[in-house]
Amino acid sequence: MRAFALALLLGTAACGFQLRGTASLPFETIYVPNATSGIALEIKRSIQAGTNARVVDDAKAAAAQLQFLEESRRKDILSLTAAGRVSEYRLFYQVRFRVSDSTGSDFLAPVSIQLFRDMSFDDSQVLAKEAEEQLLFRDMQSDMAQQVLRRIAHAKPVKS
Repeated sequence: MRAFALALLLGTAACGFQLRGTASLPFETIYVPNATSGIALEIKRSIQAGTNARVVDDAKAAAAQLQFLEESRRKDILSLTAAGRVSEYRLFYQVRFRVSDSTGSDFLAPVSIQLFRDMSFDDSQVLAKEAEEQLLFRDMQSDMAQQVLRRIAHAKPVKS
C-alpha cells in the first residue's frame, strides 16, 4: 500500500501538475462597469479574490478599463423526437469585450468568447428543466468570467 501511494505521489510530481494559483494582471487597477449583476459582478469578485489588481469605482483612476461590447444568451433547438417534440436544446452564451487604458488605447483588442451547453428536454418535467437551464447559464457565466480573466492576464498594449 505504501509503495502504491509513493508511486502515485512520484507520478503526479513527475507530470508537472501544479495548482493554478492567482492570476497576475498586467496592471494594478481596473475599472469594471456595471459590476452589480451578471458577468461584471462575477469578474469583479474574481479579480478581488484571486489577482494582484484592485477594482476601482472611478474609470479615471484606473490603469485599465474593461468594456463589455456585447453579452447575449440564446437557446436553439438541437433535436426533435419522431413526434416533432423538442428533445434537446443547445444553450449559447456570448460575451464580447475589450480592455483599454485611460487614454483609450487597447490593452486587449475586442475579443468575443462563445460557450455552449447541450441540454435534454422532457415535456413532463418542464419546471425541473427550466431550473436546469438557469443552472447551466450560471455555470457558463462562471466559466466565462474565468476565461475573460485569463485573456486579460495575457493582455499587452496594442501598438498602433
